[in-house]
Amino acid sequence: MEYSISKLARISGVTTRTLRYYDEIGLLKPRRISSNGYRIYGENQVNLLQQILFYKELGIGLEDIDNILNSSDYNIEKSLQEHLIHLNQEKIRIELLIKNVNKTISSLKGETIMSDKEKFEGFKNDLIKKNEEEYGSEIRDKYGDEVVDASNAKLASMSQEQWQRQQDLTNEISEKIKLALKAGEPAGQIAQEACELHRQWLSMFWKDGMYSKEAHLSLGQMYVEDERFKKYYDEIEEGAAEFLYEALKVYCR
Repeated sequence: MEYSISKLARISGVTTRTLRYYDEIGLLKPRRISSNGYRIYGENQVNLLQQILFYKELGIGLEDIDNILNSSDYNIEKSLQEHLIHLNQEKIRIELLIKNVNKTISSLKGETIMSDKEKFEGFKNDLIKKNEEEYGSEIRDKYGDEVVDASNAKLASMSQEQWQRQQDLTNEISEKIKLALKAGEPAGQIAQEACELHRQWLSMFWKDGMYSKEAHLSLGQMYVEDERFKKYYDEIEEGAAEFLYEALKVYCR
């Protein structure tokens, strides 16, 4: 079956303007151009548009989507299986948040008593999902699935006190880095105190026995080389990522 651009727009929910743009950038070309100059789309294009929309839903940019779809090892069945995994993960996350909100409402009404641990379940699962989306690929490539899964499990099992402790450590690290940057000495006492706090923070997330000075320094290098990590630390203070890495070189010596 073939579709005009307007009909494809209606059944997909994508505007004709967007479809024209996808054509212009080569992401989704029509099957053919009719004699009167209209774009005509076939079954393959419909399937490809579905894939594009799936990847967009996962927060992937158009340039990256284009690279994925045009890679030599792209497989539509494998891609759909991956989409299904992500959708099930999202379903679990939303169900946990709904359950958490319902329990909170019941607790506020005095109908049930909600434990402190239960109050934080939804937030912890939300953080796990966010970390997976932003950094999961790089961390899994670097440390392996087993290590990352163990770290996620450790986060999911945190008590309220542990959760609060990691938040306090996050704030303490930021303040120490600011002070250390003013002092301007990566080997100085304040900078090394920031590194020690950072070690304590890592140990709350990393699998027991995983921590080593080598792994710590390797992570510090990633903070400098990966723009997303670098942005996180440089938002604390300009140059914080590079400074922390230099301080870690001393700490991990």
